[in-house]
Parts: sequence; C-alpha cells; structure tokens
Amino acid sequence: QVQLLESGGRLVHAGDSLTLSCIGPGRTFNSAAMGWFRRTPEKRREFVAGINWNGDSTVLSDSVEGRFTISRDNAENILYLQMNSLKSEDTGVYYCAAAALRQLHSAGGYSIPNNYQYWGQGTQVTVSS
Repeated sequence: QVQLLESGGRLVHAGDSLTLSCIGPGRTFNSAAMGWFRRTPEKRREFVAGINWNGDSTVLSDSVEGRFTISRDNAENILYLQMNSLKSEDTGVYYCAAAALRQLHSAGGYSIPNNYQYWGQGTQVTVSS
C-alpha cells in the first residue's frame, strides 16, 4: 500500500510563513496527481491545493490563493505546501493525498476527496492571533 507522511506543522503566529512536506513511494510521485486538505477545529474537511503528476498544473482554493504555493520534487519524492501570511483561519490538521490518475480536472476535480486513494496521517498547524 502507498504510505504518505506529512511533516512541518507547528505553532506559529499570524503573518508567519511555514512549509509543509509530504514524502511517499517513487511510483506515486512519478505518476500521481496529489493534493493538500485540512481538517479545521470545527472538524470540516477543506480543500487547500492540488497538483498534477509533473507539477506543470496547480489549483489553489480561494481562501489560500495568493498566499500558498503547492509544488513537488519527484526526483526526491517530496510534495510541498509553502504557506505565507498565515491567518488564524488556517489552523487545522493538514493532510496530503495521492490520486490514481496523473491529472484531475481543474474545474473542481482536485477539490473532491473521493478522487484521492491514499492519505497521510496529517500534521498539525496552529496559527495564533
């Protein structure tokens, strides 16, 4: 089975920057669309960002566009989420996920949790006011 592992989450202050990482098998990083989701303190699962297999197409949610960047380094089997200008509303458990397809439809496909087959265990990000 595909195992994904997130890291980088910690307590930060509003306005700070933070980078999350996700590692997994090479067969996944060479052929799979991937994404980041977060679970809010209210237990809502929100889409954050998505990326196709080679990184030439990305999608960001409206709430993070202009502040976050998703990228990947397939040679090193790493998925990144660069977060800038963090707000208290960004607090949550962040999960990386991998799809069975190389690319998802940009018009909503990346934001659908059921399009992803494999999930990490999450890393906690807490943004204080």
